Amino acid sequence: MKCPCDSGKTYADCCEPLHDGVRLAGCPEELMRARYSAYALGRDDFVFTSWHPKTRPPDVSTDGIRWTGLDVIEAINDQVEFIASYVDETSGEQGTLHERSVFVVRVGRWLYLEPLSLTS
Repeated sequence: MKCPCDSGKTYADCCEPLHDGVRLAGCPEELMRARYSAYALGRDDFVFTSWHPKTRPPDVSTDGIRWTGLDVIEAINDQVEFIASYVDETSGEQGTLHERSVFVVRVGRWLYLEPLSLTS
């Protein structure tokens, strides 16, 4: 199966080892791609555990949205800018999420901290 993060690799050779806890992300971009794949595959457990506890909401459910594509625009230091495409399964409306995510290392592993505001 092709990995949902659009890396061009198979899921088994890309995000699955991170989702299964076999290895940790080596950089923010790798974690962001794994988080996108987790959203796309309904791996709420990985979304939850890869989110910094200081900023993590109590519910990270991925229900109701079907993620359809990922375009990484830029990855610099602890930040990754991307555009993720999705379809709202209730309304059928298509949309995009454009975000610059901030990541931090905590106890030797990268975690998602928060989004930065993007202005057009």
